[in-house]
Amino acid sequence: MATVIITFLLSFSYLFAGSAFATTKKPTFLQGYLQNGNFEEQPSPINLRKTKLIGKYSLPKWEINGLVVYISGGPQPGGMFFPVAHGVHAVRLGNEASVSQIIKVIPGSLYALTFGAARTCAQDEVLRVSVPPQQGDLPLQTMYSSNGVAIKELAHSLPTRDNLVINFGFEQGPFRLANSSHGVLLPPKQEDLTSPLPGWIIESLKAVKFIDSKHFIVPFGQAAVELVAGRESAIAQILRTIPSKFYNLSFTVGDAKNGCHGSMMIEAFAAEDTLKVPFKSLGKGSFKTVSFKFQALPARTRITFFSSFYHSRVDDFGSLCGPVLDQVRVFPVA
Repeated sequence: MATVIITFLLSFSYLFAGSAFATTKKPTFLQGYLQNGNFEEQPSPINLRKTKLIGKYSLPKWEINGLVVYISGGPQPGGMFFPVAHGVHAVRLGNEASVSQIIKVIPGSLYALTFGAARTCAQDEVLRVSVPPQQGDLPLQTMYSSNGVAIKELAHSLPTRDNLVINFGFEQGPFRLANSSHGVLLPPKQEDLTSPLPGWIIESLKAVKFIDSKHFIVPFGQAAVELVAGRESAIAQILRTIPSKFYNLSFTVGDAKNGCHGSMMIEAFAAEDTLKVPFKSLGKGSFKTVSFKFQALPARTRITFFSSFYHSRVDDFGSLCGPVLDQVRVFPVA
């Protein structure tokens, strides 16, 4: 075992929130909330000056630097409103402020870190997440949901004879927050070279959304992905193929029953072949499976999926949404 320091550093003001804590039976792989990852374990009154935390170790299980404010969600004096979707408490980070925690990990293993954030003002805001020697800057123009902080060790997946696609049903991914109904945004490769979705590349300028069967309709299993930003929200995988051999690509398209209505279309690419799949969403959680044949050219074949159009939820025009992708299969044509 080794230890790493997880640090959240903010440029401009930012609200960092938690959901209700839940303990479960210890799994084979490391997964679950960080210690006080939802910030519901409250600081001692002697470490608070009104709502400002005083002292590096004043926030239980965390180390703080700079201006960090411990708040309760809801209306605030002066007319502000702090959104805490689940649970009661959160921390608000001032400019260049940070919260850090040391955790034990296994050297060489991959981990996905899931967290929530909400902006409290209209300025451009950037959250820096640091796990030495790596760090990444996440712009908060794209809103992250205000839920707990959690970590999950990612299992290694392999292709099979019947399916060359790794993690074909998107069952392997970041920790699914039990009390989050927002899904998890997966950052593009420009911001995170190692995808938190094993086997897949977020090959676009914008994120894709990882959704679970508890809060959304998914065609198969426990999880799927939602392509929420049109052509700017693409997902891809590079497969090992035999040159000149023919393969069949099949996948399932649907809607998540999350208020995303209208005419949708997923475009799929494999080698030099393309398939456009129209889908009319009535918001009822329906889906269909399609397939097409392609010929591999080199020993590596890239398959790519993206949504042709932009959509927003009928109950919230500010929230992007899109078609659901699941159960991707590539296998040799007999």
